[in-house]
Amino acid sequence: MNASGALVVFSGGQDSTTCLAWALTRFSRVETIGFDYGQRHAVELECRRNVLDRLREQRPDWAERLGPDSLLSLDVFQQLGETALTHDVEIAMTATGLPSTFVPGRNLVFLTLAAAQAYRRGLKHLITGVCETDFSGYPDCRDDTMKALQVALNLGMESRLVIATPLMWLTKAQTWSLAHSLGGQPLVELILEHTHTCYTGQRTMRHSWGYGCGVCPACELRSAGYEQYLRAGK
Repeated sequence: MNASGALVVFSGGQDSTTCLAWALTRFSRVETIGFDYGQRHAVELECRRNVLDRLREQRPDWAERLGPDSLLSLDVFQQLGETALTHDVEIAMTATGLPSTFVPGRNLVFLTLAAAQAYRRGLKHLITGVCETDFSGYPDCRDDTMKALQVALNLGMESRLVIATPLMWLTKAQTWSLAHSLGGQPLVELILEHTHTCYTGQRTMRHSWGYGCGVCPACELRSAGYEQYLRAGK
């Protein structure tokens, strides 16, 4: 068990919940940080608290290692311009070749603030659920971006922080499988029922893979991955 401690960037979605479980199996002290950036799917902010509570109930051994949670306000992203995650605009591909759900600089800012929190709290490892295997093409989710950011953060803060990306090379089906290997079927059921991924914030329609509109890119990735996971027999 690594005693240097970890800070998980935790949104309350499938990926960050899986990353949190991953961290709890490896570190003796784990804290979480989330961001209210004016996202349309702000229901995830309610889900993240619920997920944390249920994880503690489900796994007392993890509860012993799970420390404080922080939630920071970042409404500046709404002021910087319209995206489909911060404004009521269509989810579509744009002239840049990126989807309108791309929020420029979001993950860079998230991890910079997480690094500042980790520095202050004496935590060495930053855990984030970014991935460039099954993803929406966001450049700030790429492995090269994370490696470059780690160098910049350590230079700028005279530190030795490590950015860990457990899902970077996993498909969504493999992410479901990882969750099962970490916490068995109870963790899979918790993710299905209580995490939130849908970009539109839809939580009235329950599918086999969880709640969501079923048609946004996040829902499509989650549902396709779950079906592949079931077909593979976990």
